[in-house]
Amino acid sequence: MRIFPASLALACALLGACSADVPAPTTPAAGPALQLHAEPWPLPADASAAQPDLVAAPDGSLLLSWLAPDARGHQLRYARFSAGRWQPARQIARGDDWFVNWADTPHLRASADGALWAQWLRRSAGNPHAYDVLLARSADGRQWSAPVTVHDDGTATEHGFVSLWPEGADGMGIAWLDGRRTAGTGHGDGDGHGQGNGQGAMTLRSARFDARLRKHDEQELDAMTCDCCQTGAHAGASGILLVYRGRDAGEVRDIHLRRRVAGGWQPSRRVHADDWVMPACPVNGPAVTAYGDEAWVAWYTAPQGEPLLRLAHSGDGGATFGAPRVPDRGTAVQGRVQVAADADGLWLAWLREDARGQSLWLARYSPSLERELGRLRVALLQGRGRGTGFPRLLADRGNARLVWTDVVAGRPVLRGTVVSPVAAASAP
Repeated sequence: MRIFPASLALACALLGACSADVPAPTTPAAGPALQLHAEPWPLPADASAAQPDLVAAPDGSLLLSWLAPDARGHQLRYARFSAGRWQPARQIARGDDWFVNWADTPHLRASADGALWAQWLRRSAGNPHAYDVLLARSADGRQWSAPVTVHDDGTATEHGFVSLWPEGADGMGIAWLDGRRTAGTGHGDGDGHGQGNGQGAMTLRSARFDARLRKHDEQELDAMTCDCCQTGAHAGASGILLVYRGRDAGEVRDIHLRRRVAGGWQPSRRVHADDWVMPACPVNGPAVTAYGDEAWVAWYTAPQGEPLLRLAHSGDGGATFGAPRVPDRGTAVQGRVQVAADADGLWLAWLREDARGQSLWLARYSPSLERELGRLRVALLQGRGRGTGFPRLLADRGNARLVWTDVVAGRPVLRGTVVSPVAAASAP
């Protein structure tokens, strides 16, 4: 999204956009237990499409959403993958006043009753960086409700970077970054982000919506967060896990976690004490997933000036995390991480960019992260920089499904692949 101008050169180095050629990552010396095999996964998206989301529905089908430009603005569209084939794509909504951005993207989720919920962003004022979060619901996937604005502060400020999760039998939980306290404070640099020490800071809020789109239990979860890093959430047996990039008065921007159990939201804490002092938003949020009582968080950081990809495991549902491992490091590391888990372990996806181009990588880990089982360069992209956005990852029947944006001849296009693990041949 936008970065504090005084730190633009630093951010360029940290994000790898100015990196020289760096060797591609390799699997640890112990050797992989699996070979990873990728097959193309044709997608039903429009010829020009970007900002995908990929999630599973309660019936086992998969839901893919994307943004497609049209003559008057943009459409938010989706398709369902079931029984090995795609159903026809459908329109969720369209508008000519939407806020469309490579980093702050729409989301699609299904609640426990099978209803679909979609979220997107709409400009709210003359300021190009003032926008609202809209939420709509469909009981049948065809007819959609009129959207409601998730927040009711009425300020011409930023609201976005949303996470959704199923709530109860038919509801939806939501968390978002909220800029209401930045209104009229003269904060930051005029580029839409608060950089002050506690005054006009971005906040993290949450609420839940019922099937009639009535809001309940809105609350502030953190009074000072990083301005424009993605949030991530997972709803599982151990409760709700919500991760985001925090921020304090000393500009430490480490990854924080809020865990909600039967008694409510527990206090925020850092997944790991990186102590990364960063005077601007890196636009690079964390990812979280869980399976049973195990949970994993992946994130980008650069505490000593070297970009790192970190990955941490919890054996108690997110209550505590062990020391993280570092799957990748160096100036080529873009981050933009995704994680997905199943009974056999964890999938991790991330982006790199060096002089040879941008590439999408996938690794497979044992549940405890003690072993990296396999690693694969999934794709070498034609696009560079931010236009490729954030990949999406899903675990599906022992395989990994990936969807990402590439840029071909100046036009964004969606690509997909299915990666299957194959046992490595034993040495003779």
